[in-house]
Amino acid sequence: MNVALLSAWHVHAEGYGKFIMAQNDASLTVVWDDDEARGSAMAKKLGVDYEKDLDAMLARRDVDAVLCCAPTTEHKDLLIRCAKAGKHIFTEKALAPTVAECREIAEAVKESGIKFVISHPSLSQGAIEYAKKAIDDGLLGRVNYFRMRTAHDGSSGGWLPDYWYDMTKTGGGAMMDLGCHPNYVAAYLLGKPSRVAAIFNSTCAPSGEDNAVAVIEFDNMAIAVLETGFVTPFSRSPIEIQGTEGSISITGNKVRIRSKKLGVDGTVEMDQLPADRPAPLRQWIDCVEHGADIFLDMTKAIALTELLENEYKSHESGTIVTL
Repeated sequence: MNVALLSAWHVHAEGYGKFIMAQNDASLTVVWDDDEARGSAMAKKLGVDYEKDLDAMLARRDVDAVLCCAPTTEHKDLLIRCAKAGKHIFTEKALAPTVAECREIAEAVKESGIKFVISHPSLSQGAIEYAKKAIDDGLLGRVNYFRMRTAHDGSSGGWLPDYWYDMTKTGGGAMMDLGCHPNYVAAYLLGKPSRVAAIFNSTCAPSGEDNAVAVIEFDNMAIAVLETGFVTPFSRSPIEIQGTEGSISITGNKVRIRSKKLGVDGTVEMDQLPADRPAPLRQWIDCVEHGADIFLDMTKAIALTELLENEYKSHESGTIVTL
C-alpha cells in the first residue's frame, strides 16, 4: 500500500517513515505538513514528495493510507478528513485529548469502512500477554493492585524539543505522552475504570507536567498506580501486579511469578513467554494488505483517552473523578 506521512511534527515521524520504506508490501510516497519548512525537510530526508495542501495530498492516486504524526490536538479534524477521503489510518497515541473527539473520529472511521490502528507498542510485548493470560487463568486470584512506571529525563536532561512543551499542540505534558503506556496497559489488563485521581507537577519543564502519578480504581476493585515523568534518567519501567493468590513482576522482558496455584514454592522466572506481536505499524500493514485482525483498535484508543481525560480533570480540580 502507498502511505502518506501526515505531518513531521512528532518525534517518531522519521522512524515511522523509515519503517514503512523498509517493508516489501508498503511504500512511503509523500509527506504532508502545514509547516512547509518542517515538512519539506522531512520529505527531503526520506526522499519523497512534499505536499502542503491536505486536499491535494488526499486526492493523490498514490496515497492509500495515512500515518498520523500530527499534533495531538489536531488529530480530530485531520483524521476525520482522511477517513472521509477513504484513507486507512495509523495514528500515534493518544488518539485525541477528549473522549468526545475520539467518538467523532470513530464515527467517521466506521462510516468510511477504512482500517484504523493506533500505536500502543507495549501491548505487542509477550511479557504483557503472559500477564494477561495469567490473570485470565486465575493464577493471581482476584487482582487488587497494579503498578507501572514509564519515564525518562527528557526535561531534566534537556533533550526534548521545545515544541514538546506547547500545550496547544500536545494537549498535555508527560501524562499525555509517556503516560499513555501505563494507562493503556492497565486498561488492557484490568478492564473498565470507575474512579480516577491524579497529581501532576512541573519541576523544570517550561510548561506542562514533567512529573505525574495517577491512581485508578477499576470496576473489578483493582487499584492501579500509574507513574510517568520527564525527569528521571534511570527509570527501569517496572510493572507489578498483585492478587489474592499470586503476584507478577515484569522488568523489560523478564517476568517473575509467584502463585499458590503453580504448586511451586517461591518465585519462578519464566523462560518461555508468548511470542511478541509485530510492531504496531506492521500490524496495520497486515490488516490492510493481508486481512489480519485488528488488535490495536478504536476501542483501545478510546479506553486510553477516557483515562487520560479524567486524570487531567482530577489534577485540575483537585478531586477524585467518578466515572
